[in-house]
Amino acid sequence: MSSPSIADARADPSRIGFRAELSPLLRLAGPVIVSELGWMAMGLVDTAMVGRVSAQAIGAVSVGSHTYFVAAMFGMGVLLGLDPLVSQAWGAGRRDDAHRGLVQGLLLSVLLGIGLMAILWWAGRHLGALGIDPGVLPDAMAYMDVVTWGMIPLLLFAAVRRYLQGMGIVRPVMIVVLVANLVNALANWVLIFGNLGAPALGAVGSAWATTISRVFMILGLAAFTWAHARSVGSGLLRVRWAPDPGALRYIVRLGVPAATQLTLEGGVFTAATLLAARLDPTALAAHQIALGAAAFAFMVPLAISSAGAVRVGQSLGAADPERARTAGWTALVVGGAFMTFSAASFLLVPRLLLSVFTNEAAVIAVGVGLLRFAAAFQLFDGVQVVATGILRGSGDTRTSMFTSMVAYWVIGLPLAWVFCFSAGLGVDGLWAGLTSGLVFAAFTLVTAWTRRVRRLPELARAS
Repeated sequence: MSSPSIADARADPSRIGFRAELSPLLRLAGPVIVSELGWMAMGLVDTAMVGRVSAQAIGAVSVGSHTYFVAAMFGMGVLLGLDPLVSQAWGAGRRDDAHRGLVQGLLLSVLLGIGLMAILWWAGRHLGALGIDPGVLPDAMAYMDVVTWGMIPLLLFAAVRRYLQGMGIVRPVMIVVLVANLVNALANWVLIFGNLGAPALGAVGSAWATTISRVFMILGLAAFTWAHARSVGSGLLRVRWAPDPGALRYIVRLGVPAATQLTLEGGVFTAATLLAARLDPTALAAHQIALGAAAFAFMVPLAISSAGAVRVGQSLGAADPERARTAGWTALVVGGAFMTFSAASFLLVPRLLLSVFTNEAAVIAVGVGLLRFAAAFQLFDGVQVVATGILRGSGDTRTSMFTSMVAYWVIGLPLAWVFCFSAGLGVDGLWAGLTSGLVFAAFTLVTAWTRRVRRLPELARAS
């Protein structure tokens, strides 16, 4: 079933252009942006509330959460294989295929979750081998032990979310994430500081709050999906809940490269955080806060990337390659424009942004310099993530995987190490190296999309 905007554009090809695509893209991206910002806000609230305890507590949450999210990114990345499956099936009017994709995504989430939880518990026991500051290590290990319990709920939520977004249903995800922020903040207030008679758990209390909010998110979104399917008679409730080897292979074939790309990208920032943990608690705290601010801004182009993937996929499913081309370029322009604004804010009001998370003057002083580096890579970071999404919507996840491997692990991280330790630039050197990798990734992926555009008519016929 084609969306009205796609059908109208096919009837009147002259409407296919930036202005014609901008409105449907923003209608889809708007709630996704709020969802992504809400998702990121949970981490920022954790950092801000733990920051009132100590710099060591911020460092523990930083090390534990970044290590956890390397595994979580891989699991959620595999589920990105649902994007082209659901969006192209929905664009072509094959509703049952979209529903079966959800079932396979849920089964895959449980299997992935079990394996990733085992890996995380093992990794938590070996954090000490990484040379992390002794004042940070105990709380970081305890944080990981607790937050790992939220892995399966997180992946189940990701599967349902990708299914709904692939059909263009985005508002319920936004609402669930916003309410989950309230749940997370309340649980943090109770468990970090020991309010309402609870023990004051510090960083570990933040881990429990995160896990509680993950459980709430999947229960809330599952309840909506069931109620929606029942009210509209979509056919979801009649789908057979059994493994479908063909659909599973499709998700895994596209999802594993996407997961590898996300893991390589997220992993390099985790590696940088672990390198920062070898310096001192002040540098680590500044790194965590500045990285959180940059990641918060990153959520907007990430949402545009998701919306772009859906728009490209639905257009190809509707056999409309021209609309797919326009959707991709429109997403790139919108993502780049926002990140230019974000860079300006990092340059103009860095102390104001940093003071939200800490009142320690030494941490703020280091963080100001790091936000300058963040400003330098904002445009490139936004462009590369949007390009990754529109390539995924067209069925290409391998290009982003190989690009991430080279950009972050061959260029970015080695340069970060050299600048930080060999050149003696400290945490500033880490960020200079990461910036070089993001610049390479942006140019490479935009070039890849330019070439992919030439194949869109062929891909539309095959979808």
